[in-house]
Amino acid sequence: MVHHSGSIQSFRQQKGMNTSKSETVKEHPLKPSRRSMPCLAQSQTHPQSLSKHSSFLQPNRVQPQLQPQPLSAGTSAAAVDVVSERAKVVETLESNLLKLSNTEYSDPFSDVGKEKDTYTDDSEHGNYDARTDQSLLIQNKLTRQKTEPRTKSSLKSDAMALSGLFFKDGKKRIDYILVYKKSSPQVEKRSTFEKNLRAEGLMLEREPAVTNSDIMFVKIHCPWETLCKYAERMNIRMPFRKKCYYTDWRSKTMGSLQRNIRELKSWLPRNPMKLDKEALPDLEETDCYTAPFSRARIHHFTINNKDSFFSNSTRSRIVHHVLQRTKYEDGKSKMGINRLLNNGTYEAAFPPHEGSHKSRHPIKTHGAQNHRHLLYERWARWGMWYKYQPLDLIRRYFGEKIGLYFAWLGWYTGMLIPAALVGLFVFLYGLFTMDSSQVSKEICEANETVMCPMCERNCTLQKLNESCIYAKVTHLFDNGGTVFFAIFMAIWATVFLEFWKRRRAVLTYDWDLIDWEDEEEELRPQFEAKYSQVERVNPITGKPEPFQPFPDKLSRLMVSVSGIFFMISLVLTAVFAVVVYRLVAMEQFASFKWYFIKKYWQFATSGTGVCINFMIIMSLNVVYEKVAYLLTDLEHPRTESEWENSFALKMFLFQFVNLNSSIFYIAFFLGRFAGRPGKYNKLFNRWRLEECHPSGCLIDLCLQMGVIMVLKQMWNNFMELGYPLLQNWWSRRKMKRRGQSMENKISLPQWEKDWNLQPMNLHGLMDEYLEMVLQFGFTTIFVAAFPLAPLLALLNNIIEIRLDAYKFVTQWRRPMPARATDIGIWYGILEGIGVLAVITNAFVIAITSDYIPRFVYAYKYGPCTDQGYRQEKCLKGYVNSSLSVFDLSELGMGYSGYCRYRDYRAPPWSSTPYEFTLQFWHVLAARLAFIIVFEHLVFGIKSFIAYLIPDIPKDLCDRMRREKYLVQEMMYEAELEHLQRERKKNGKQYHHEWP
Repeated sequence: MVHHSGSIQSFRQQKGMNTSKSETVKEHPLKPSRRSMPCLAQSQTHPQSLSKHSSFLQPNRVQPQLQPQPLSAGTSAAAVDVVSERAKVVETLESNLLKLSNTEYSDPFSDVGKEKDTYTDDSEHGNYDARTDQSLLIQNKLTRQKTEPRTKSSLKSDAMALSGLFFKDGKKRIDYILVYKKSSPQVEKRSTFEKNLRAEGLMLEREPAVTNSDIMFVKIHCPWETLCKYAERMNIRMPFRKKCYYTDWRSKTMGSLQRNIRELKSWLPRNPMKLDKEALPDLEETDCYTAPFSRARIHHFTINNKDSFFSNSTRSRIVHHVLQRTKYEDGKSKMGINRLLNNGTYEAAFPPHEGSHKSRHPIKTHGAQNHRHLLYERWARWGMWYKYQPLDLIRRYFGEKIGLYFAWLGWYTGMLIPAALVGLFVFLYGLFTMDSSQVSKEICEANETVMCPMCERNCTLQKLNESCIYAKVTHLFDNGGTVFFAIFMAIWATVFLEFWKRRRAVLTYDWDLIDWEDEEEELRPQFEAKYSQVERVNPITGKPEPFQPFPDKLSRLMVSVSGIFFMISLVLTAVFAVVVYRLVAMEQFASFKWYFIKKYWQFATSGTGVCINFMIIMSLNVVYEKVAYLLTDLEHPRTESEWENSFALKMFLFQFVNLNSSIFYIAFFLGRFAGRPGKYNKLFNRWRLEECHPSGCLIDLCLQMGVIMVLKQMWNNFMELGYPLLQNWWSRRKMKRRGQSMENKISLPQWEKDWNLQPMNLHGLMDEYLEMVLQFGFTTIFVAAFPLAPLLALLNNIIEIRLDAYKFVTQWRRPMPARATDIGIWYGILEGIGVLAVITNAFVIAITSDYIPRFVYAYKYGPCTDQGYRQEKCLKGYVNSSLSVFDLSELGMGYSGYCRYRDYRAPPWSSTPYEFTLQFWHVLAARLAFIIVFEHLVFGIKSFIAYLIPDIPKDLCDRMRREKYLVQEMMYEAELEHLQRERKKNGKQYHHEWP
């Protein structure tokens, strides 16, 4: 970090750094104006504001530089001579104040771009450490060192460090990289595009690739004046005042209580999940008030260093904005880097990484080389799996959109912990009560009960006790805790979403995204080009903009909806094909040569059906993605967020139906329409419909969910990390074939290293969100049938966080840092899944499981009738009551005697043989009543909880209102102070108002 002589203390003081009073130089406050407040006097007279003026208004003053400090926060600080340092500071302040009163301040941009720029300091000439944005990498204590002359060796090392991050002159930072092939025929488009980029104020420099003679890199640098112009046009909010927390009345009234709590926490053991504050930078913007940047009011903003005022992510976002709106040919639709990438003019466009993610030296002793290295060591390494995520640093490097994704993923993973524990408890309860279950005992002891054959030709008569294992496994998932767990998960889903809204509110406040959406939503270039001839006045901005007529929008929407229904029908067709396979395989496995398969033919049928269904699912996903992309482009969404929401909704509908259609079939249709012995229903009058196992259909549902959930998570993890690793390995192998040694590989510039990495998905974070939302559906929709789903999701997400982090930091090119205020349409989808989960769990408990039949038998037909359900002995005789009798002689297969089957029908010797009994109607009524009561009860609890939990914490709401008031006062004070200074200097009377 470079210290200038006029700089005393950073204006945006890093939070968490305890600066003693002896290190702070106090000055005489300015005279309070008509609307001054206690906080404003100190914030306006902060020493750094004077340092800003002194460094920016003295172009001829040579500022001495200190040697770069280590980046690690754990480094020890040298002793500081406070008295001598304060004397130097006071002397510097006096000279700066004298020069400030005589300096012209009328037009800050009158000489922008000239060699003797009014706002140019020495840091703009590249004389700072090449490890990017080092002023943001915190140190444990401020260390002041004496200025030493730079030797030739240090200059040489700096020049080597600058390679890959700056232009050839070592001064201009690379903000964006364009890649094209020399053999590409699109020369005219490329030259026109680059000429227009220069006309917009960008600076370009070409450099050929080291490993491929056909590849050319175009390095883009955005100068200060261009950054300011587009920052104002894009309404980018920049810091201008230090936040005054001490004005909060709560900090005064609760000061002693907080001190006592802090002392108590100091005696407790340290939370191992928290990251060391010394190991991470404290990013300064969170402690500053911000306002939309304005060149006319640049004196309001805290500009200590023009090179670090706009962060690297902000610079890249500004360049991307220019690239998206620059024309390459005459015509309204001939604009944007995306079109040039599609037609082959350019091969890639990406912002560069800030250097290597690895270092030869340990980070504890030598510090982090750059933010990428810091992210890898403190976030992406697998050894950090139990640590909290450094969300502020993720947001700083990758942008708010990716930061919000990891914040949501971390919050979801943390909330899965109680759900996983309760689900594990329910499973263990079933495990410990498995042998004592009355139903399992009766099935395992039924040596003389003969079951009817479950297929037409090859099935033999089986004893009921052969289903003993299935009965015990079914009890693991269908026991007394199932209903409780279903209600718990429905409430859990509501609590998770409500508390996420509160967490999101805190993050959007800390990341200064409260008012971003209304200011920064921009039209897509494709929409502007398509509907540029039809315009209307925007009711919010009052400016004309392209407009899509309603008939055109409706016709495109109808075509898109038709495509969605066609793809859903294709999914249902695939499920029907799997059902036919199960019917055919059932007969074949029942007569198989291997004894194991012949004995467990139902398990073999279900297992192979699940695997085939999974392969069909993964195959159709590839088709769905392309179809959804075409349908979304056909709609021509107005903004980028609308495009992402439309595309995400289509992908969710396709994959949700694709994944869950077979599960819905097993849960609610399998065995419901099979008929009875002697009168079975057949598909196409050929294949007999499949029945449930004598122990119930729940075991088939558990198998289907478990296999699909585990296999899909394994496949997704391989595609997210394994596939990029293989691609990068193949790229390195091709480089070796071209004769490139490892030494040459290490010396590659940063832009070429990034070019050899894999690009981020075309759809951004859609695949990441989609994977987690589908997992959320598995975790909640059929959780009554599979209580281990939250535990599997938790284990997967612990791996997923570090896998995604490793992928973003090491295997992917740096994505364009985008901004976002929430997770988009995914929150609405999550709410819809929460509602659907209540309904499906009610039907699973009532229809799929045997909870309701056992409940009715215990209260109406069992030995404890009219005595209340007390214990397992009340279910004695339940298995015999749930099985009906059939005369085997009616089958015509040479059998005699009677067999049993699952149903509530009259025996063959009854006056109405094989008709439904009264118990069947009692069970049906109880099932319908349970569904209604369960849904109303759970929905009522969910609504009540949602009402009790506010979306924004009350203290945050009060703080936002307070700071809004303070910002208005500070802006007024700053403008008034500037006008008074202008009037005093020129002797004229000004009558300006703010704003």
